[in-house]
Amino acid sequence: MTGVTFRKNRMRIFLIVLCGMMLGIPGGILIAITRDLPEIRSLESYKPSSVTRIYSADHVLLSELFLEKRDPLPLHRIPKPLIQAILSIEDKSFYQHSGIDLKGIIRAIYKDIHARKLVEGASTLTQQLAKTLFLTSEKTLVRKLKEAILAFQLERRYTKDEILELYLNQIYFGSGAYGVNAAAKTFFNKPVEHLTLAEAALIAGMPQLPSRLSPLVSPERAVQRRNIVLKQMFRNNIISEKEFKQSENEPLQLGKNADHRLIAPYFIQYVTNQLEDIVGATLLYQGGLIVNTTLDYALQQSAETVVRNRLQELETRMKKHTTKPEPQAAVISLSIQTGGILSMVGGKDFPQSKFNRAVSAKRQPGSAFKPILYACAVEQGFPQNMLLLDSPVVFSGSGGSPPWEPENFSKDYMGEITLRKALAFSKNIPAIRLMEKLGVSSVSRFASSLGIQSRLHPYLSLALGTAEMTLLELTAAYSVFPNQGKLIKPFAIAEIQDRHGRIIWRAKPQKSIAMSRAGAAIITDMLNGAILEGTGQKAKSLRQPLAGKTGTTNQYKDALFIGFSPAITTGVWVGQDSSETLGNDETGAKAALPIWMDVMQKAESKSSGLSFDIPDETVRVRMDPTSGNPVPETDPDSVNALFKKGTEPKKN
Repeated sequence: MTGVTFRKNRMRIFLIVLCGMMLGIPGGILIAITRDLPEIRSLESYKPSSVTRIYSADHVLLSELFLEKRDPLPLHRIPKPLIQAILSIEDKSFYQHSGIDLKGIIRAIYKDIHARKLVEGASTLTQQLAKTLFLTSEKTLVRKLKEAILAFQLERRYTKDEILELYLNQIYFGSGAYGVNAAAKTFFNKPVEHLTLAEAALIAGMPQLPSRLSPLVSPERAVQRRNIVLKQMFRNNIISEKEFKQSENEPLQLGKNADHRLIAPYFIQYVTNQLEDIVGATLLYQGGLIVNTTLDYALQQSAETVVRNRLQELETRMKKHTTKPEPQAAVISLSIQTGGILSMVGGKDFPQSKFNRAVSAKRQPGSAFKPILYACAVEQGFPQNMLLLDSPVVFSGSGGSPPWEPENFSKDYMGEITLRKALAFSKNIPAIRLMEKLGVSSVSRFASSLGIQSRLHPYLSLALGTAEMTLLELTAAYSVFPNQGKLIKPFAIAEIQDRHGRIIWRAKPQKSIAMSRAGAAIITDMLNGAILEGTGQKAKSLRQPLAGKTGTTNQYKDALFIGFSPAITTGVWVGQDSSETLGNDETGAKAALPIWMDVMQKAESKSSGLSFDIPDETVRVRMDPTSGNPVPETDPDSVNALFKKGTEPKKN
């Protein structure tokens, strides 16, 4: 080999190595960048996080649950002016490029070099989507290269309309809103189809700096950016000069955003906890579910207003004897026929205290427990004209404890009186004597059959409602009486639909026979007597079929009224979280009954034309409520009482 040939070969080898190095270094960088890129085809199974909505039974939106507030729409549902506004300001050549804008990149590189830092992104709409879906927001050259490669892959695999639809539903618009429809509802409280041109332009201008351009954060900056978008649309011959001027001068009018109002907050908290158990947190907060509940929106609004107003009155009364009164109240209303929860108030101020006193607080029911005791007696064959002795009594203590000397709340005694009168006037001594006859364990078992799950202690004082239980338990137990003896476990969620409207869960009410139909009708009649003749007489003014019972605990710590119409059972509790007294004479009749009456008056139409059940195996007899003897129909002090056939009082 000649020297010339050798030198030529060496030169060729050098050039090959040099070319290899020149091509290999960028190639190596490219391999390093693309090695950990996500798989684009994963978008085919991609489902963006959506908002779960909770509705009342009468289709009022109660609440929205989300991690990212998102309300996706198909492209054909998004108005053309909004699409044009976004393309004008973000990517006017979107339908011409292949994912990246070379002119824009050259321009951005020039500005970045001149400024010696990354100051301009030059990202196409496709690149923005790629970054949002797959990458971080860090401003580095490597991230920009990855973004460009992903954008190119997106453009190869999906149509322009598919990319645009995903972008419009995915991109962040500030204030927690992801996608154009969520933005429209967040800022203007309207669906995207109803936006004006100016509103569409404002939304279109926000992806650049969502946190700073939100009209909820800076209305001035948002309007300035809106006008830039409008001007760009005018320059691109998308809108006329007249449209530009009109929209530019349109004042910013943000919608009164319903998201900030707390509607039935205790109920929503209760429902949300159950939803997490049923569908799991991920599907609940990201799955775009539709949850239909049992709540009656009008009744709920009324209950919340009533509690607020009546507690203000009570607080005024309490200030006479305490410096810092903090009364609370809870209300629960149930549909007797279905068991659905129609209203729920867990306290006077949810932001101040999220503790739900309707379902979580266990308090003594006082005399509101007595109907369970008397219902047990009726089931065991005791007629309501049976006599009980109302006189002082002493029970010997056990295990060295002192004797127990219970008293009537009224401090007076009537001698022998009927079960009906003893219940109507809430006499303690006859109730204790009845408990002694029936046996505490027998009454506890019966209470359990009515749905009382709280522990009931094995003492005679159970007759006076000394065992703690929730308001929901007690209210559900009362619902058995007007429901022909059937117990239906209360429920709040009627059905759950997925984002496509398919039912994925539906309530199956849990029903059981708790007592006989005749027995339920008789105890209902006795509780109707408590309103017509006894401690609940204030409720007679409502002039509809009603039955119920007051409850007051020692030292006026708790005040209750539980009662029902033929359609609805409502329970009311009033007290203080500290278990301190509400004040002298703040009884169930004074502190709780007015709330109950106001709620039941609002619900009066639901019971229109209905009456309490009177089974064929029962008979009505006119009797003296004290002696229990039958009397003529003309007797002014008599009552028309219900009996099982064969147990009614007979004339001598």
